[in-house]
Amino acid sequence: MALKITDQFWQTLSLGIIAGMRSMAAPAITSHILSHHHSKALEGSPLNLMQSEKVALVLKVLAVSEFVGDKMPSAPNRIKPTALGARFLSGALAGASIYKAAGGNAITGALLGGATAAASTFASFYIRKATVKKTGILDPVIGFIEDALVAGGGAKLITTA
Repeated sequence: MALKITDQFWQTLSLGIIAGMRSMAAPAITSHILSHHHSKALEGSPLNLMQSEKVALVLKVLAVSEFVGDKMPSAPNRIKPTALGARFLSGALAGASIYKAAGGNAITGALLGGATAAASTFASFYIRKATVKKTGILDPVIGFIEDALVAGGGAKLITTA
């Protein structure tokens, strides 16, 4: 089936937001979309690997693992430099892949996805902490709600691709 990316800007922005909340979810969603809707624009590019069904499966397993790991008390804060860098790179990979698949500039997509992921990382971190503090709801419960937002956003992106 041919890929029809209707609005690469908004799709990349959405993937960046998701990457800020769960770093592995954005590449998993992107690879799922691209493995089901191949783009000739990615052929011959290093980003072509995002169209592989095997890569999509590995990324999905990593994303589910992250959903579980996020609830552990030992999970590092997402705003620490290495975690923030991983989220930036995750958003950048997703954005570059979407932009390139649509025939656009991969660098533009990478910058938009990465910057959005970085902003989303801080926003989601402080919103989660404030919600726990103000409501008294346990952090893992708020984490499950965050997972539901990520999964719902991802499902919407997949069904509109």
